[in-house]
Amino acid sequence: AKAAGVSKVLMPNIDDTTIEAMLSVCTAYQGYCFPMIGFHPTSVDADSLFRIHEMKKIFSDGHPFIAIGEVGMDLYWDKTYLKEQQKALDIQVQWALEYHLPLVLHCREAFPELFEVMEPYKTTELSGVFHSFTGTLEEAEKVLEYSRFVFGINGVVTFKKSSLPEILTHLPLDRIVLETDSPYLAPVPFRGRRNESSYIKNVAMKLAEIYAVDFEYIDRITTNNALKVFKMAE
Repeated sequence: AKAAGVSKVLMPNIDDTTIEAMLSVCTAYQGYCFPMIGFHPTSVDADSLFRIHEMKKIFSDGHPFIAIGEVGMDLYWDKTYLKEQQKALDIQVQWALEYHLPLVLHCREAFPELFEVMEPYKTTELSGVFHSFTGTLEEAEKVLEYSRFVFGINGVVTFKKSSLPEILTHLPLDRIVLETDSPYLAPVPFRGRRNESSYIKNVAMKLAEIYAVDFEYIDRITTNNALKVFKMAE
């Protein structure tokens, strides 16, 4: 990743069972890997709210977390815990506001349900990333109403049947960040392989093609967008 020009790796958390392993990696690669904290919607079940409240105890004055994530809504596999997912998201949105941290939002087949939770916070200082955005143009326009949020674009944009290239023509570059979703969603020509942080370069190359600008411009703009959202120095 370093050889490809990746200067920072931001690591979303999954749930309370993954924090220790993630922090150990971030300690081993201090200054290069940066941890988030959050409870992924596909981990939510009937007992999750207690676990989420317990997870908050990890916060302290010197906590290392740069964002609340990966959190959100996912109704693709199962709608059983819809209400629990919404409650879990709302709790973690409040963490983001309390600790002045950005959100990294996962949303799959659940935009109306996610916006139900997000709407009351629309005029607050809440900021973040709509991670792995693959929504419709209408959903993208709804995201644009949340002025402190950006779209996370990854290898999906390189897929042959992806609608993202067309949707991106309607979105300003100052609202875009690049990401991988590693180890999933490797971009073309690596599709089907284990995704790597270094492959983010291929996402940038595709955006340069879509926006008809050079690679260096995409690199600079999207990097600055990410640094701004995550409140990080270069």
